Amino acid sequence: MRTIIRVAAAVAGLTIALGPAAWAQNKPMHVRGTIEKVDGNTITAKLKDGSTATIKLADNPRITAMTKAQLSDIKEGAFIGVTAMPQPDGSQKAIGLHIFMDAQRGVVPARFEPWDREPGSTMTNADVATKVEAVDGQTLTVKYKDGEKKVIVPPTTPVVRFNPGTKDDLKPGAQFFIVAGTKQADGTITAPAINVGRDGAVPPM
Repeated sequence: MRTIIRVAAAVAGLTIALGPAAWAQNKPMHVRGTIEKVDGNTITAKLKDGSTATIKLADNPRITAMTKAQLSDIKEGAFIGVTAMPQPDGSQKAIGLHIFMDAQRGVVPARFEPWDREPGSTMTNADVATKVEAVDGQTLTVKYKDGEKKVIVPPTTPVVRFNPGTKDDLKPGAQFFIVAGTKQADGTITAPAINVGRDGAVPPM
């Protein structure tokens, strides 16, 4: 009986020891980089940190193409994503904006959260409530379910628009952003979806 208990305890201890590592390995992560090679659903990419990765997309991946847009394309009522840096006065200074497709409203969560584009950066997915022009840029008020944010948008802030994409958008040189990549035991990254820049557009998120 004591032997059984010891074995059970040892197994439990091993499970506890491996648990966090296994969880960390399978935790979805953001992936940013540039496509170097495409072979079917497998992408060889140079990541933002300079490393090379093999990314395996799902059999029928959701592909979203990002095209260059202008700040003037953002109208009141638009559903947008704001990558920003918090300011001392509580506002958010935009370092990138993306305009969602109408079909993404209600699917993409509208919320404010920490982000990993830059140390300390944030992401706000919300509806544009007001838009005020200024000499040095614009100020947006964006609202989501739990609150609102004042966003300062410098004139040089990159803006992209989301569009339905196809596998033709996956080509060498295109920059991409994956919201939920999962690192596997062999070092490859699997992903159900990918956002990719079209015609030189760069993901600002």
